[in-house]
Amino acid sequence: MSHAQVLVASNRGPVSFSLSEDGTLTLRRGGGGLVSALASVAGRAESRNGAQSGAEEGAESRAEDGAGVGAAEADALWVCAALSDSDRAAARQAPDGRLDLAGHDTGGGAVRMLDIPPATFHRAYNSVANATLWFVHHLLYDTPNKPHFDAGFHRDWQAYNAYNAAFADALARDAARGAKAAIQDYHLTLAPHMLRERRPDLRIAHFSHTPWAPPDYYRLLPDDIGVQVLEGILGADHAGFLTERWAKAFMDCCEVILGAKVDRITPTVTYKGRATRIGVHGLGVDGPALRQRAAEPDVADRAATLRERVGDRRVLVRIDRTELSKNLVRGLAAYRELLVNHPEWHGRVVHVAFAYPSRYDLPEYREYTDAVRRTAQQITDEFGDESWEPLILEVYDDYPRSLAAYRMAHVLLVNPIRDGMNLVAKEGPVVSEHGCALVLSQEAGAAAELGEDALLVNPFDVSQTSEALHHALLMPRDERTARCERLAAAAMALPPREWFAEQLAALD
Repeated sequence: MSHAQVLVASNRGPVSFSLSEDGTLTLRRGGGGLVSALASVAGRAESRNGAQSGAEEGAESRAEDGAGVGAAEADALWVCAALSDSDRAAARQAPDGRLDLAGHDTGGGAVRMLDIPPATFHRAYNSVANATLWFVHHLLYDTPNKPHFDAGFHRDWQAYNAYNAAFADALARDAARGAKAAIQDYHLTLAPHMLRERRPDLRIAHFSHTPWAPPDYYRLLPDDIGVQVLEGILGADHAGFLTERWAKAFMDCCEVILGAKVDRITPTVTYKGRATRIGVHGLGVDGPALRQRAAEPDVADRAATLRERVGDRRVLVRIDRTELSKNLVRGLAAYRELLVNHPEWHGRVVHVAFAYPSRYDLPEYREYTDAVRRTAQQITDEFGDESWEPLILEVYDDYPRSLAAYRMAHVLLVNPIRDGMNLVAKEGPVVSEHGCALVLSQEAGAAAELGEDALLVNPFDVSQTSEALHHALLMPRDERTARCERLAAAAMALPPREWFAEQLAALD
């Protein structure tokens, strides 16, 4: 049985590097939801894509032989960007950026890391992808003041073009004839069209991990740039989204802004003689692997430490990045209002808020993290005493600590302003030992799958969120356990390998 070569393109790759004082490079497996979802492709991508045989048997992509062979011969190749000086050093030392050929443990697969000039990367990643496209799709702008698209921004946009072109060039060079290229996320919206121009023989998919803005908000982008982004994605044969809502918003933008023909039954977008199929693939979690990791000794150690601080009180948990869209400040305000309006919870509940620093290169994020810390301190000062610590806020990266918190949670709060999916909402119920109640924003993509058994809230309504927390804390254990079991089943419905295999299958 023969199999089509699979190429994955994403900003962040499966590995990263740090440089020790003696100049030695130390490899670390990459983090983040996207990397977790695609790790099987760079390593043992066993997706049975059956491209040439037509045998669609499941979710395993054959790439066991990817390491140690030429890029065009590898069954799977991951193309990513060097994100740091240490990454760039590793990419420069490897043969044409091929980390696997340099002897690095990439998990068994072929990885090409692109050494994009730091200034180009910074402008593309920070100024355009994170400070513009992310803000548009998450509806984050303070519109009386921002955005402000001046000459400097248009120079940044040229860097974003160059960054996307670097990926398109690498994919075009490395791809075997008829290969499948899976291009990921808002960092690489132009790459599908660029790759189509370079290699019309390839089958190309693009997947958006963010929400998609409705046309009226999308029009905040400069007219020509808004068109380029849509045309870029329409260079793909298949454009994937996490929910029907985001797919519909994309089709609406294509119809309103490009004048494209949209068939919402098929669904397809036809533009300039080419049809792009639209798909919805609701990324879930690998339940068995997650539960196995949560049973490791380092998680148990952190759980024991946390239990000492919490005692036998109810545990209200949130796990987030200090990201503007995650809505931490309003979540903390809702907890404060719970303590004001329901003093019966004093001494009986502890809010465990574990946050991961995010995007410190952008001033808005540094300021937001400071606001989170200030709000938390105000709650501690107002309600805490020698016998009760009402809030535990820790702002640093510690994955075992997060799993420990999931295990202990009676209530999980996930209240983003807007989110493509939000895997925290799915991970928590899978790992929970008590059967946690989920208070979930209706603006999270996960609400489409989990809404029946979660307590849905408007993320801007602090009082409603506060009362939902009260309701969740009062929920009878039997009901909480039953809801949690159904939430966990929904969360595991489309685990990462199957999610990725669906996208590959859509290219046949």
